[in-house]
Amino acid sequence: MEKIIKLAIEKHKEGIEFISSNIEKIKEIALLFLKTLKKDGKIIFIGNGGSAADAQHLSAELIGRFKTNRKPLASIALSSNISCITALGNDFGFDTIFAKQIQALGSKKDLLVGISTSGNSKNVISAIRQAKNMGMQTVGFLGKDGGALKDLVDVSFVVPINDTARIQEIHILLGHIICEIIDQYYAEINHPK
Repeated sequence: MEKIIKLAIEKHKEGIEFISSNIEKIKEIALLFLKTLKKDGKIIFIGNGGSAADAQHLSAELIGRFKTNRKPLASIALSSNISCITALGNDFGFDTIFAKQIQALGSKKDLLVGISTSGNSKNVISAIRQAKNMGMQTVGFLGKDGGALKDLVDVSFVVPINDTARIQEIHILLGHIICEIIDQYYAEINHPK
């Protein structure tokens, strides 16, 4: 038991060291989020399994608040509508569940954030391709070596660890940092010093 605990903590520390050494990349992604929101676009999140939960979590932080009361910000997690997902999966195949929703709900003003610990989720790849065809900007919260998504998205944040749980922990930390930057921006424009 102690060995499992120590190993989990050590791998988490590796992730923290990695994110700490990538401040410029975090700023780049945060600026993409802000640019999208300023032009009345929405932040669209997608992912499977735990990454679907992260997508919903981060979307909720933008619509509600992270730490600061501010206006609701346009965001949606495409993993939320189970009726839509199962209908699309049943009628067109699981690989289309996000791409079809992007086609219906996305616009070139929007930013698509694909979350995939492997970087190889076929339905996320299909959605990123659809978004790019529509002129949307794309970001990947990825893991391991970044997989196929690393070179497909406009900006990738690849956590180079082979432990899915540790990758997800860093993805949610990345998302929370971005949400805090966004909160701070809207707090400053609503209450200038």
